[in-house]
Amino acid sequence: MGSKRDSNSAVKKVFEWIRKQSKKMKILLAVMAMLFSLVALKLMAKYHNHFFIASESIHAAGILVLIYKLTTKKTCSGLSLKSQELTAIYLAVRVVCSFNLEGDIHTLLDFATFLFTAWVIFMIRFNHVLWAFCVYLEAVSVMPQLRMMQNAKMIEPFTAHYVFALSMARFLACAHWIIQVYETGGRYLFLVGYGYLWFPMAVLAEIVQTFILVDFCYYYIKSFMQGQLIIRMPV
Repeated sequence: MGSKRDSNSAVKKVFEWIRKQSKKMKILLAVMAMLFSLVALKLMAKYHNHFFIASESIHAAGILVLIYKLTTKKTCSGLSLKSQELTAIYLAVRVVCSFNLEGDIHTLLDFATFLFTAWVIFMIRFNHVLWAFCVYLEAVSVMPQLRMMQNAKMIEPFTAHYVFALSMARFLACAHWIIQVYETGGRYLFLVGYGYLWFPMAVLAEIVQTFILVDFCYYYIKSFMQGQLIIRMPV
């Protein structure tokens, strides 16, 4: 424990010393560190081709991190679309050249990175549009089912349970968006002025969908409290 603390203290002192140096000194130290690293790699590595393979692999891993962010966070804030498009262009050219000249592991890695980059571009350009379209469509997808139940006047239990479960799912999703808007101080609702109409409209679609199902939930709970297995809808 003592030696570990001493080493951490020494590292902190080194970084503290570097931080106090002038800009020119920092540049000189950075150049010297790079040269030292190159010499060390030259002496340690037997096959220098592995450096390029590692470079391509790390690039692909970085793109996968972006895909994970876009998939889970549903936002492309801080990402440059132009940078991704330029990356896709040079990767496409390099894949063609590599395929014609060598056709080895580099071609495979470049092709994989190109596909990942193309997927990032697709998600930046169309992810929000497609996602918002799904929300809008989901808001009205239950309408035919409700219309059928109103025409039938009486609903058998399993169908009623399914629609009620769907109603609860929609209510919880709507609650999620409303709470998120509240916790951010309504920031998402002001994105319209910046050209981001999809988010406020998505929230509105969730609210509309919830209210569409409120009427059915009322008659479902009413029938359940009265001990009726068959739910009767109003004319």
